[in-house]
Amino acid sequence: MSQKKQLFPFAMLSASYFAHIGFFNPYLPLWLKELGFSLLAISVLTSVQSATRLFAPYLWGSLSDRTGERVRLLRLGATVALLLSLGLWFDLGGVGLFVVLLLMFTHTSGMMPMSEAALAQLVSHGGAFDAKRYGRIRLWGSLGFLVTVVAAGFWFERFGLVHFPGWTLATLAAVTLSVWLLPDFREPGHADEVQPAVWPVLRQPPVRWFFAAVFFHVLAHIFIYVFFSLYLDSLGYSKTVIGLLWALSVVIEIGWFFTQGRWLPRMSLSAWLVLCAATMALRMGLTAGFPLVWPLLLLAQALHAITFAAHHTVCIALISHHFPGRLRGRGQALYTVVGYGLPGVVGGLAGGLLSSAMGLASVFWLSSACAAVACACAVRAWALQRTSV
Repeated sequence: MSQKKQLFPFAMLSASYFAHIGFFNPYLPLWLKELGFSLLAISVLTSVQSATRLFAPYLWGSLSDRTGERVRLLRLGATVALLLSLGLWFDLGGVGLFVVLLLMFTHTSGMMPMSEAALAQLVSHGGAFDAKRYGRIRLWGSLGFLVTVVAAGFWFERFGLVHFPGWTLATLAAVTLSVWLLPDFREPGHADEVQPAVWPVLRQPPVRWFFAAVFFHVLAHIFIYVFFSLYLDSLGYSKTVIGLLWALSVVIEIGWFFTQGRWLPRMSLSAWLVLCAATMALRMGLTAGFPLVWPLLLLAQALHAITFAAHHTVCIALISHHFPGRLRGRGQALYTVVGYGLPGVVGGLAGGLLSSAMGLASVFWLSSACAAVACACAVRAWALQRTSV
C-alpha cells in the first residue's frame, strides 16, 4: 500500500473526531448552563473527559498492543460511544449525566493517542520526525473543528441549545463511520514479548522538565476549553460571535499546520517549547485584561497558532524523540495523561471554585500564571537538553 493511501484514513479520522470535539467542547458548558447547572457543577461535568484520560488511554493502548486489533478496538470504542450518546436525550439529572459522560469519554479518550502514535511512526524516517507531513494530516482535524464550531454557533443562536444531543449523535456517527472505513488490518501482538522499560527514560532530567512544562502549559489551555465560552457569554457576546472567535483561532491553527515545516527548523524543539509557553502567558493576560477590546481579543485568539498548534507538534516530535520504537505508544499515553488528563481535572475543578468566588476573569489570570510556570520549566528543559548535546 502506498504511503498516501496509508495516511488518508488518518486524515478522515482526524477530521471527523475533531469535528465532534469542535462542537462538543465549546458548547457543552453553555448547554449545561441552560440545563440549570451551577458553575461548580459545570466544571465537574466538563472535567469528566479529562478524568477518563487518566486511565482510558493506557487501558486501550495496552489492549491494542496485546491483541494487535487497533482498528477493531477503534470501531468498538466509537460504536459504543455513539450508543451511549443517546442518553443525553433524557433528563437524567446531574448524577445520571455524569455517568453517561464518563462512559462515553472512556470509549473515545483512547482513540487519538493510538492514532497519533501510529501516525508519528508513519511520518518518521530514520528516527527523524517529519513535521511537514504530520502537519498536512493534522490540519484535517482542524478543518473538521472549524466547520462544526462555526456551524454550531449559528445553529444554536437561531434554534437554541436544545439540539445539543442531536449534534452529539450526528458528529459521533461521523466518527463511527470513519473508523469503520479504515482498512481492516491486524498488527502483530506483543503479549509474550518483553517490553522495553519506560522508567529509565522518565528518570532523565530533560524528560521530567519537559513533562512539567507540558502539564502547566496545557493546564493554562484547559481554562480556555472549559470557561472561554462562558466568559464571553457573560460579557454579552452572542453565540454566533463566540463561534467565530473560536473559528478564528482554528483558521490560524490550520495555517500553522500547513506551513510549520518552514518554521520549526529555525529553532530547536526545546526552544520552541519556551516560546510557546511565553506566548501563552501573553495570550491569557490579554484575554483576562482586555476582553472587550476587539483588536487585543483577536490578537489573543490569533496566538493560538503558537500556543496550541506549534506546541502540539513540538510535543509529538519530542515524544517520538524521547520514546522511540516500541516505547512510542506508552510515551504518547503519558503525554495524554500528563498533558490532558491531570490538567483537565485540576483546571476544571480549580477554575470552577475560583470563578464561583472571584468571577470568570480570575480564571484567565490564573491561566497566565500557569503559563509563566510552564515557561520556567521549559527553560530548564532547554538548558538541560543543550548541556546533554
